[in-house]
Amino acid sequence: MTAADAATPKAAAEAPDLSIDGTGLLCVQLLLRLRARIAHLPAGAVVHIHTTDPAAPLDLPAWCHLTGHEYLGQVPHEATDREVYALRLTSAPVPTRPDRPWHPAPDTD
Repeated sequence: MTAADAATPKAAAEAPDLSIDGTGLLCVQLLLRLRARIAHLPAGAVVHIHTTDPAAPLDLPAWCHLTGHEYLGQVPHEATDREVYALRLTSAPVPTRPDRPWHPAPDTD
């Protein structure tokens, strides 16, 4: 086991329920695709995001913090030009705007 393996939560290496290819997408497009693709998945589902966005290690944990999903970290994988990150869906995510997934949805009460 390498130091990188020890630093990666075991849950991040779980087989994903969904893999999203975000190759070539930057933050905005990546979050829009992620939000749309997970909309109908059940709580507890593990999602792997394949991305070339250099900001993903900052954007994905921040988005998970906003929505309540659990950020699991970087997934160990074979050397490629894409990084892979994992998250686990919560049962009660904070709704976000469809056009701006980094903003909470307006309260409609």
